[in-house]
Amino acid sequence: MATKEKRTFSEMIKSDKPVLVDFFAEWCGPCKTMKPILEELKTKMGDKITILKVDVDESPLVSSAYHIQGVPTLILFKNGNIVWRQAGVVPSHYLENVILQNS
Repeated sequence: MATKEKRTFSEMIKSDKPVLVDFFAEWCGPCKTMKPILEELKTKMGDKITILKVDVDESPLVSSAYHIQGVPTLILFKNGNIVWRQAGVVPSHYLENVILQNS
């Protein structure tokens, strides 16, 4: 039986498919607001997008590398490059437009 190998963050964001990373914290109220928005987005976009959630308290090195100063912060990567970034709660339709523009 094959097991899925664990990939590093830097490997995951190097996809030619857009990768949306949600930097969040368990204690953050607005971060809880983003959860259903991201679930709706994934339902709408399916395999056109990968969504990763990074807990800033559990992953301080990744958070520091991308200069995360507030949560939630959303960063869209394509081929390992940042193509869009925004802090705060972002509506699903807006995220969908950003992703389609960068697909």
